[in-house]
Amino acid sequence: STNMNANEVLAARANELLTGVRSSKHPVHPNDHVNLGQSSNDVIPSALHVTALTQIQQHLIPAMELLQNSLAAKAKEFARVMKIGRTHLQDALPIAVGQEFGGYARQMALGIERLQRLEPSLAELALGGTAVGNGANTHPQFAAETIARISRETGCPFREASDHFEAQSAQDAAVETSGALKTVAVSLVKIANDIRWLASGPRAALGEIQLPALQPGSSIMPGKVNPVIPEMVSQVAAQVVGNDAAIALGGLGGYFELNTMLPLIIHNLLQSIELLGTAARVFAEKCVDGIQANRERCAASLEQNLSMVTYLVPAIGYDRAAALAQEAYQNGRTIRQVALSAEVLPPEQLHKILDAALQGRSASNSTS
Repeated sequence: STNMNANEVLAARANELLTGVRSSKHPVHPNDHVNLGQSSNDVIPSALHVTALTQIQQHLIPAMELLQNSLAAKAKEFARVMKIGRTHLQDALPIAVGQEFGGYARQMALGIERLQRLEPSLAELALGGTAVGNGANTHPQFAAETIARISRETGCPFREASDHFEAQSAQDAAVETSGALKTVAVSLVKIANDIRWLASGPRAALGEIQLPALQPGSSIMPGKVNPVIPEMVSQVAAQVVGNDAAIALGGLGGYFELNTMLPLIIHNLLQSIELLGTAARVFAEKCVDGIQANRERCAASLEQNLSMVTYLVPAIGYDRAAALAQEAYQNGRTIRQVALSAEVLPPEQLHKILDAALQGRSASNSTS
């Protein structure tokens, strides 16, 4: 096992330092001394919890905070840039680009909160249970004193498990942690896909934002630049979702007093943490920080938006508004044009309502 390999390496190195000869058993023995009061069955689950919690707190959460701050900065920068909103991939009411990015920043904030809520379960260590959870052949104070030292070294509030039988036979905390990581991955995909679509084009698609160009995007089409960072984020997320499925199956591998699929769980869980942390940091630094809004493109499409008729509903009713939208669509005209032609409202009132809508306000809140 990994634990026994570590015992042997530590014993050999200790003997080399003590005697000048690298011996595996004399005077320091890997079992009698290095493994004293321990078992692979409590050490390995403890190592998983220590590594997962410290990596989440020291690697993943800081990277997500960086991305959250980058998204929030763009939300502020683009607060007055209005564009067409979209639901079901169809044109909807106007929305500020900043409002979209504010939503993305909130997703990251909630993801951080979910990860922080994992601390109580990951902070419980199985150390002290030895082989089957009853603490055979260990000193009554060994686990408490060792865990206190681990807490001081890592800065994390680790504590001895309240029930060693649960801590060694089940891996529910790891499964729970993986579920939270999967949620973060799903959030990142939503953000990355939206940003990729918003930057699509640049001429024949949405083109409402522009991403920093990192590399030539095509070996055959000169000048083409691809959204490589959002696409990287999506692939990382796919790996994390796959890891979560493997970890769930690993969680099923707990029979009686031991889960024998810990290597699988450890590998996939730590890989998910590492991948998400790296992806979030690169996403912030190599993509989000350099995003620019295509203000002209956003403004040009607003007046053409048939959903602008929604703002006329309180004044003219749903059915009449629907008829205006249909006429505008069939004749390639704007809502403003067909509404003026139909004289559904006095021109001054109509312009006031639609101009306010273009700024993301209702006419009742407009000061003009």
